[in-house]
Amino acid sequence: MTDVLTLGETMAAFRATGALRLGGTAGISIAGAESTVAIGLARLGHTVGWVGVTGADEPGALVRRTLRAEGVDLTWSRVDPDAPTGLILFEPRVADLNRVTYHRAGSAGSRLTPADVDRAFDAASPRVLHVTGITCALGPGPYAAVRTAVERARAAGALVCLDVNHRNRLWSVAEAAAALRPLLPWVDLVVASADELPVLTDADDPAAALRAGGVREVVVKLGADGATSYHESGTVHRPARRVPVVETIGAGDAFVAGLLSALLDGADVTGRLDRAVTTAAFAVATRGDWEGLPERTELTLLDHEPGAALR
Repeated sequence: MTDVLTLGETMAAFRATGALRLGGTAGISIAGAESTVAIGLARLGHTVGWVGVTGADEPGALVRRTLRAEGVDLTWSRVDPDAPTGLILFEPRVADLNRVTYHRAGSAGSRLTPADVDRAFDAASPRVLHVTGITCALGPGPYAAVRTAVERARAAGALVCLDVNHRNRLWSVAEAAAALRPLLPWVDLVVASADELPVLTDADDPAAALRAGGVREVVVKLGADGATSYHESGTVHRPARRVPVVETIGAGDAFVAGLLSALLDGADVTGRLDRAVTTAAFAVATRGDWEGLPERTELTLLDHEPGAALR
C-alpha cells in the first residue's frame, strides 16, 4: 500500500542570482507543488507515488532523476516524446521577494489524463490522495485527471486532501471556483491560505460553510501567524516557528507535507499542526522549494538555540 499518491506537473527550475534582464548566473533544480509535498513526505519516511508527465528531454531527465533520488515512486509517471518539460524561472527582486515566470504552455505536464490516474489506482491503494488547484488549472486533461483521482480515491476509502494553491497567473478566482467547487463532495481535508478560501465558498464563515458541506477538516495557513484547523471537535491554532526568513517559496507545500505526515502517523490535530508549521519553517529558512526539507530525525532541530552547533 502506498501512503500518499499525488499528481501534477514538475518543472525544471532556474534560480537567478539577480534580475534576469541583466544576465548572470542561475542554479538549476526542479519545482512543482505536488512533487515538493512528495519529497517532503518521502524524507519523513513515507511511501509516495507521483503521477505526472515529463518531456523526453534533459529537463525531464532532471525531474525524474531528482524525484527518484528523493525516494518518490515514479511507476505511474510517463515520458511524452512530443512535448517539452515545463520551465519555471525565479529572480530575486527585493530582499526575500521573488518574481516567478512560467514557460509551461503546451508542456508535457499539461498532457496528464484520466488514463494516467486510472493506471495508478489500478495498481496502488493509497491511504491519502493529495491534489492541488494548480493541476486543475493546466487544462481540460489535467482537470479531468484530478476529478477522476478524487472520485476513485473516495470510492477506495482513501482520504482526499485538496490544497487550493491558487495561482493568479494560471487562472482567475472565478475560473478556479468554477473548477474546484464541484470537487468538494469528494474532499475530506481542505488546505488553504485565508485569501484562498473565497475560491471555494462565498460564505461569510468559509470554514464553517465548507464543514457543513461535508469537508471533515479545513486547515487555514496564516503565514507568520501559524495555522488554524477547523474540525468536528472545534478549532485549534498553532503559532509559526520563528526562524530567519530566506525564501518563502515552497513553504505552503512543506506545510502540507508535515500535516499529512503527522496524519499518517495518527497524530491529533495539535500534533499535525505542530509538524506542519515545523516543516514550513525549514522551507522558509532555506533556499529552494524542497532542498531544505527535513528528514524525520531532524524535526527537533528547531528546538535548539539559534546558532547552536550540534556536536
